[in-house]
Amino acid sequence: MILKIAWKNLWRNKLRSSVLICSIALGISAGLFLMAMTRGLNTQRIQNAIGSGLGHIQIHHPDYIAEKSTAYQITDTAYVTEVLSGIPGNKKWTYHWNCFGMAASATGGYGISLVGINPLTEQQVTSIASSITEGSYFGSSRRNQVVIGEQLARKLKVKLNNKIVLTFQDANDNMISNAFRVTGIYRTASSRFDESTVFVSRHDINNLIGSASGIHEAVVMLDNTDLQQAAMLIAGKMPELAVRTWDEVSPELGYANELMSIALSVFILIIIIAMSFGIINTMLMAVLERQRELGMLMAIGMSKARVFAMILVETLCIALIGGPAGIIAAFLGISYFGAKGIDLSSVGSGLDSLGIGSVIYTQLDLQMYIIITVTVILTSILAAVYPSARAVRLRPAEVIRKS
Repeated sequence: MILKIAWKNLWRNKLRSSVLICSIALGISAGLFLMAMTRGLNTQRIQNAIGSGLGHIQIHHPDYIAEKSTAYQITDTAYVTEVLSGIPGNKKWTYHWNCFGMAASATGGYGISLVGINPLTEQQVTSIASSITEGSYFGSSRRNQVVIGEQLARKLKVKLNNKIVLTFQDANDNMISNAFRVTGIYRTASSRFDESTVFVSRHDINNLIGSASGIHEAVVMLDNTDLQQAAMLIAGKMPELAVRTWDEVSPELGYANELMSIALSVFILIIIIAMSFGIINTMLMAVLERQRELGMLMAIGMSKARVFAMILVETLCIALIGGPAGIIAAFLGISYFGAKGIDLSSVGSGLDSLGIGSVIYTQLDLQMYIIITVTVILTSILAAVYPSARAVRLRPAEVIRKS
């Protein structure tokens, strides 16, 4: 009975009810879509960093982390391989020989991070091989090949098959300088990475040094595995080495994720508060306009509890129409752009500097949809309390006499 009366009352003023329903739906859908876009943007930033060489887990000599000196190497790679092979689950890894140096061409020189790799294992772990835009990824057997980023190629003004001179220090602080031929140019989502990181074969590094060198880091990629548990397992078998997960190696990525979650929570809170004020305002207007009607109902015997319930149900009906409509609209939009992506190429250069691609794919957990649904229902109930309480405080005789 209460539901039937509340439903009819709701549509007595179709324009007002429709405007409130649309505002609730629009606010919720816009909020959810912004959350999905921001979540997708941040996830892509993390995934791009992991795929570019950060990996899920890194293993270093303990002193290398602080000083980044080429002297601090892992020499027993066979034991590291044995330990990693025993880790449960699907895993892949590669070894890096790292140092800071300079890349020079006829037009100038720039500081770079030189990474010596095994091309075969590297392409199984990182995305550099799939990011090649010109040339090939160590496609031939010739010596002294180098793969550089598009940004560095522009700065050095070099093209494929041009030579550049790489200068760096070995573990004994001896300066080594040699010409390398550019056989591949890559482009990742991070322009900063592209202009500062070059890749050469560890075999060529060993030839230049004159002996078989160790490695500076092992980069591990895991599938469907608890990273913390895997890191603890590896560290337990190699206590003399530093084993860290990606968020420990690059804590700013983890901080950005936490900061984004806090900012989104505040944003949704603002939307919910605005929605609650909209409900209070609309329902209070409805109560004031219907004072004679409510007074008549109480005069002929309707209890205050039923009047309270009627106003509450009217509000709940509005929320149960506007809320799901907004959530469904958001879900459809998020699903579509999650597959097709949002092209932001007009600001792509700015995103590249942050390590984000020019196409953003929206994504949102099912848990968030459930949380928003429950929050909308609870907020609408709480927002209806004041208008409902105002209605039951009416004095039937006084209201009828004044009207």
